[in-house]
Amino acid sequence: MNRWRWYVCGVFCGLILAGSFGVARLGMASSAADVTAAMGSAMVAVDKVPPEDGKLRIIAFGAHPDDSEIFAGGTACLWSDLGHHVKFVSTTNGDIGHWQTAGGPLALRRTAEVQEAARILGNTVQVLDIHDGEIEPTLENRRTFTRLIRHWNADIVITHRPNDYHPDHRYTGILVQDAAYMVTVPFFCPDVPAIKKNPVFLYASDGFQKPNPFRPDIVVSIDSVIERKLDAMAELVSQFIEGGCGGSASDVPRDAADLKARQEQLRKGWLRQQHMDLANQYRDRLIELYGEEAGKKVRHAEAFEVCEYGRYPTKDELRTLFPFVAQQ
Repeated sequence: MNRWRWYVCGVFCGLILAGSFGVARLGMASSAADVTAAMGSAMVAVDKVPPEDGKLRIIAFGAHPDDSEIFAGGTACLWSDLGHHVKFVSTTNGDIGHWQTAGGPLALRRTAEVQEAARILGNTVQVLDIHDGEIEPTLENRRTFTRLIRHWNADIVITHRPNDYHPDHRYTGILVQDAAYMVTVPFFCPDVPAIKKNPVFLYASDGFQKPNPFRPDIVVSIDSVIERKLDAMAELVSQFIEGGCGGSASDVPRDAADLKARQEQLRKGWLRQQHMDLANQYRDRLIELYGEEAGKKVRHAEAFEVCEYGRYPTKDELRTLFPFVAQQ
């Protein structure tokens, strides 16, 4: 009898300790302001749904905590300045994207970085609890993506093209493609109501040529917000200052003054040039969209291609979705 009492007592104590440990882990993750990172990749964020105010709802899926910021940060500024609702989802937590640190500490650091970038750009951000380098086009992840798009009731969805050097980029693109029709199917993930009108799905620009090159349907001048975008990028210190997984000890700023100098160097260097190169590469499209005089003056740009798997917009609808282009 005494033996059974000790057994029951041991099980009870074990359950209490396990529960306490789980709560402690959840609390630690919540301190990074992302409940989803603690709840698992299949959970949809419980962040506030945008009001039904007639404004656009845009959601971008980038593979890592920096990708959406890179390919759509300037356009996000333009949307948010007009009161539209923009959400960036990092589909992995970036926990191996540094040369010195990894795991939970790096995931929390990178989440904090994109949260600060979001404060500057004006978007909402969510980081999924999927290990960096390990996202796969599974049914579970397809459901997660579908729920996220429905939860945001998106008008526009942006992601990577599926032909890309990085497996996380490729599979993020494939998962968004896989969700492009399923978001409208009522009995797929019936716990979140299906979208009545299929969103417009867009690919972000890249330079890959095979099996097909990127072809822009919309090129956006971000001249008016380029400084804000560069400010946001400068907050992603682990990646753009310390070199990410390809950095070294020499990349770590010695002090606050050195950090500021390196951030200024970033603002004047390759990151700015990248947007200038896009403007020059797609100059003809800019002139077509903005008119000859304005199009020739654009110095910094972001570009997007319509994915044929979602709703295919007319030229007039495309201008409605990018109202800052129509206003030029």
